[in-house]
Amino acid sequence: MERSLRLGRLATFAYFVLNGFLMGMWIVHIPDIEHRAGISHAVLGWLLLLLGAGAFAGMQLVGPLTDRFGARTVVPLSAALCSAGVVLPGWAANAWTLGAALLVLGLGNGCLDVSMNAHAIQVERGYQRPVMSAFHAAFSIGGVLAALAGARMLSWGWSPVANLGTVALLGLTVAAVAAPALLGTRSADAPETSAGPPAAAEGRRGTKTPRRIWGLATLALMIMLCEGVANDWSTLHLRNVLGAPAATAALAYGAFSTAMTIGRLLTDRVAARFGSVAVLRYGASAAALGLTAASLSSSIPLTLIGWTLFGAGLSGCVPQLFSAAGHADPDAAGTNVSRVAGLGYVGMLAGPAIIGPLTQVMPLHLTFFLPVAFCAVAAATAGILRPRDAAPTRLETRDGTTDSTERPAHAAPRETAPGTHSVERRHEH
Repeated sequence: MERSLRLGRLATFAYFVLNGFLMGMWIVHIPDIEHRAGISHAVLGWLLLLLGAGAFAGMQLVGPLTDRFGARTVVPLSAALCSAGVVLPGWAANAWTLGAALLVLGLGNGCLDVSMNAHAIQVERGYQRPVMSAFHAAFSIGGVLAALAGARMLSWGWSPVANLGTVALLGLTVAAVAAPALLGTRSADAPETSAGPPAAAEGRRGTKTPRRIWGLATLALMIMLCEGVANDWSTLHLRNVLGAPAATAALAYGAFSTAMTIGRLLTDRVAARFGSVAVLRYGASAAALGLTAASLSSSIPLTLIGWTLFGAGLSGCVPQLFSAAGHADPDAAGTNVSRVAGLGYVGMLAGPAIIGPLTQVMPLHLTFFLPVAFCAVAAATAGILRPRDAAPTRLETRDGTTDSTERPAHAAPRETAPGTHSVERRHEH
């Protein structure tokens, strides 16, 4: 593997970790920032919508810019904007200034999210095997690092401005140091391995977004809504429904997030062996089974197992959707990823908002059957991940048996010698 491609992969990891770290540090400082701004929880809840609005706007803005100028240019600028934006909430003295700060921070987060995912697609195309899920795991690792570092910095008694200012300087440094390792244009740094010939590529620049991309975006909305439900309601489920102690209830989210991180570290190998369709189909099915068990169980240990299975099942789903959108058309990867990421982000924000009102008409644990239904829909429609010109291929193994798998859109072409059967090329990780 070329040295430039390996360095590009490491740089992508750095930006994913940085994104998770920056947003994690903001979350850690929310109580202090809320107190400094002199606002209530209710006002903060409304202001957080500006964070989401800024992120959505940034995603839609930066997608076409990434396609036009290249991820190598856009990713470092987005990382710099996000890094500079993270210090702004620390300076906020009232609701108005905090709202403006969150809008800028959200804009930077959305720009970095889409541009680094577009670059990850480029790296994956160069490797010609799945590598996307590991990048998303790196984001989660960044959040864990933020929790640890934030706790230490808060113990020193520093102000939010000092803490977040230090984080901003660190982020700007990482953005500058990692930038030279990013890949250049696709033609220069990675082989062309799109899902079909140029004439058949989907979503060319300047054309209407194809229906398949909107289908992927709709599934992203459903899956990320499920993630949002777990983030905001898993702990309350154990606390309020099962009567678990506060410390025990916190284990529900811990089990979910840990399973998500570990699952994403392993998903690339699974996707390389069985294909992205299988990852989405069986992952979503496992998630539905896990949340159903958690919803119906009256046992705390079994409920924790259910939330763990829910996280493990969901872990590889969103990376497959992002990957499929990016590979649908290399020339419009940024735009297509922005559509999927943007609608998915709406789902992440909508999950808690939908479950809350539902609890007025039914018990909390029964509202979880909405995300269960969404998981079932994702499992049933997983075939959308398969490129239009690809079909399941029956392969002959060395022992003479046959195996059915689908060829990923970014996989290298199979080598077939005259008079022999086609054998799936094995990639070493």
